[in-house]
Amino acid sequence: MAFCRSRLAYICTTVRQLCTKSDTFIRVRHLEGKHDGVAVLLMDRRDRRKNAINAKFSKQFMEMLESLKFQDTLKALILKSEIPKVFCLGADLRERYDFKPHEIAEASQKIKRISTELKLFPVPVIAAIEGFALGGGLEIALGCDMRVATKDAILGLPETGHALIPGAGGTQHLPRLIGEAKAKEMIFCDHRVNGEEAERIGLVNYAVEQNGNGDAAYLKALGIAEKIVTKGPVAIKMAKRAINTGLSVDVHTGLAVETACYAQIIPTDDRIEGLEAFLGKRQPVYKGK
Repeated sequence: MAFCRSRLAYICTTVRQLCTKSDTFIRVRHLEGKHDGVAVLLMDRRDRRKNAINAKFSKQFMEMLESLKFQDTLKALILKSEIPKVFCLGADLRERYDFKPHEIAEASQKIKRISTELKLFPVPVIAAIEGFALGGGLEIALGCDMRVATKDAILGLPETGHALIPGAGGTQHLPRLIGEAKAKEMIFCDHRVNGEEAERIGLVNYAVEQNGNGDAAYLKALGIAEKIVTKGPVAIKMAKRAINTGLSVDVHTGLAVETACYAQIIPTDDRIEGLEAFLGKRQPVYKGK
């Protein structure tokens, strides 16, 4: 019996070591049933630098986004961590210790490209934040369309404490989201907020109580995605494009962008289906055409 327990312990240790040494940091899970059309992008760096962003992490992240954005059946994307109590800890500073100045700049730009790609991603992206979202990890979340956090989550941009500034979009996206003064406080002072304060200042859409499984933010994000997938896919894409583009131009140009996006929806089969479903008092069946 003692031998069996010893053998079992050895096997479990070996499995954990194999998982820790895995070279796959980014994975995707496609959901089915009432969540058909929803994909979950999983951050899963399981070594001691839990979900810290190194070259391999950012490369796999971008490759996954490039693959997903061409999938016609995709209607919503959820970004979550597989590491308990950690969303993403930002840049892997240990990796950068031996970097030359131009390599540090390139590494920062890679994280910025992830955030930008999420912002430009054709379907809505929801960040489910469980635990710490710091530095580049928060900047990635800022690239998402919506954010859900647990009340005990910790969000912050600690770069000035390392004699740096947020270099992956934080100085631009954060003040646009929560206002100039509060963004400056978070960046200048390394002021970190929990999920409840993040909801109060508009940094996240919802702050929820954590559950026993440690996935309360994910379940809330899934509920949001469930609503999105019932809507017209083309309309959702055009709405995202109109909002994102409009926020970067003056209001008159933004209204012209809205008109252009609206015009692209008029000839779609989905628009006709939506009207017929409304008149027939039934649920529409949209095909993204």
